[in-house]
Formats: sequence, structure tokens, C-alpha cells
Amino acid sequence: MNTVSMPSIRLSIFTALLWAAFFMASPLLATAQGRVADTTLRERIKQRVADRRELRQSQEDSSSKAQKIQGPGDYVRSIKHDDLTRTYRVHVPKSYQAAKPTPLILAFHGGGGDMDYMANDEYYGLISTSEAKGFVVVFPNGYSRFRSGKLATWNAGSCCANARDENIDDVGFIKKLIASVSRELTIDQKRIYAIGMSNGGMMSYRLACEMPDTFAAIAAVAGTDGTLKCHPAKPISVLHIHAKNDDRVLFHGGAGKKFRDESKVTDFVSVPDTIKKWVDLNHCEATPVPVLKKPGAYCEQYAQCKGSVAVQLCVTDTGGHSWPGGVKPRGSEAPSQAISANEVIWEFFSSAKNN
Repeated sequence: MNTVSMPSIRLSIFTALLWAAFFMASPLLATAQGRVADTTLRERIKQRVADRRELRQSQEDSSSKAQKIQGPGDYVRSIKHDDLTRTYRVHVPKSYQAAKPTPLILAFHGGGGDMDYMANDEYYGLISTSEAKGFVVVFPNGYSRFRSGKLATWNAGSCCANARDENIDDVGFIKKLIASVSRELTIDQKRIYAIGMSNGGMMSYRLACEMPDTFAAIAAVAGTDGTLKCHPAKPISVLHIHAKNDDRVLFHGGAGKKFRDESKVTDFVSVPDTIKKWVDLNHCEATPVPVLKKPGAYCEQYAQCKGSVAVQLCVTDTGGHSWPGGVKPRGSEAPSQAISANEVIWEFFSSAKNN
């Protein structure tokens, strides 16, 4: 009589249980694999749609960037610098005539912004001011890791973010930009100016330090001088506009608590220290003269500077971190309407020429 050992019986039972478990799990595994396949397929389709959209946008951008400037209107341009494609917008006013040299203003957006935001006439009104005053305005785009150019910053010295951290050559980019614009348009080389908001204002200060032979004057709004070194070859006119209650670039120095990551910015220089620096650099009289006083704002100017330049400070009581006279689509406080930054800037620039 044959006998079956207990280990053999146990092994058979174990094997049977394994097969039962396999057959029971097979439908579940197939379902799970199906779900993974479906997810992967959806991701592939999604990526293809995104790739096509980006290609289409790239082709549209290339077409607009290739459009030759033939007269008044809006144009988009790009140039290569340091192996980077840098982009900028150009607005040519209706009054432009190729036979007549025209003033040029470069308008630098704030940190985390882009050229499109700065060129939005509803927010800054610079297109309208260009038309009213008859100057060409260019909106350069800062350095961005994104192909769209969004969330861009400027390397203004001590600030800001990726442009500073990667030591982007923004000064070199601006030199190329001006040369390119000057080839396409008849620009008055004695009347080239820089303006900027926040990090863009800081960039304007860097250009004042490094390119005073090019720029006749600069104007900074809500952005103090954060240059690491500054030895301008000649005097240059400087206008600074700031709200007393700026909650980001604090009037008396430091970074406001609204910055989520202070490592992306800096311990901002105060407004008084910025003004004193340029009064000293331009060898101006130490005591300012009031040039505007109205409810909610005042302006004072340091005159009798070397080279007939001037240093002017305009202060608003309210407005926070914003462009006076403009519109702020988001944020806790609307810009001050006590003065128009655009009007004050153009009036200041009108008397500044590069000799």
C-alpha cells in the first residue's frame, strides 16, 4: 500500500493555493495594467497636444519677430546673446518719421513679470504716453527659464533670483538691443532713457552705473540701487519715485515680509541711501529744492550737479509697491493717483540730454 508523506501533502496544498491566488489575481492585475496603459496613453496625448501648441506658438512668434519695422505700430524682436535668445517688444508712435531722430525709452518690468505685462497699457499706460509725447518705447524681457519668458528677472547686482544667481549678462543684452533698434529706427542717440519698476528700476540703476555714455537719464519706481560696484564714467540724471508705505522694497531699507523666499531678493538699500549715493556721484548740492508739493505726494530736486545733470526724488504717501498713476490688477493696495509716474518721468527726461 502506497503512502503519501505529510510534507508532500503540504506542498500540494500550498501549490494549489498559489494557483488559486494567481487565477483570482489575474483579472485584478489585468485591470491595473489597463489603468496604467490608459494613464500612459492619456499622458502621451496630453504631451503631444502641448508640443503641437508650443510649436504653433513658436512659429507665430518667429513670424512676428521677423516682421520688419516699417513705421508706427507694435513689433516683437529677438536677438542672441551669450547663447540665449532674448526678446523685446517695440512700440513706434504714430508721430514717428524716419527723417527725424526720435527719443527712445527702455521700460524694464519688475521681478517675476515680463515684457507683455509692462507693455499692458491698462496697467502702466506707457503706450498711451508714447503716443502723446512722441517717443519710441521698448519693453525688454528679463531672463527666464521658461520658453514663454514668464517669471523673468534682471541681474541688477544684488537682486534678483535666477538672473542674479546665474550672473546673466543683462547689460550686454541691452547694448545689443539698442544697437539693433538703432539700425531699424532713427533714434536720437542723445535722448535714450531707462525706466523700470521694482527689479526693473534696480536694473536702470545698473545701466546708469555702467552705461552713462548711452543713457541721458534713468528713472526708478519702487526699486532702489542694488549695484555691487558703481563707477560711472560721467554724471547722469537720476529720478527716483517711491511710496512711503512700500511693503516690499521698504522705504527705509530691507525686504518686506510679503516675499515668500527672501533668498530670491536682497536686503534692499533704503531710498535715502540711494539718493545720497547719486547726489555724491553727481557732485550735487547737498540740500534739495522742492519742485512739487500736493496732497499725497511731493518731489524735491538736487541741483547744480556736475555736467548739468540732476537728481530728483518723488514720494507718495500711499500706493504700496506700485506705479503711481497706474492700475494694479492684484494686490492689497491700489497705486497712488496723487501723481502720474509717466508724466513726472517725461517732464524730468525732457530736460536731460546726453552731451
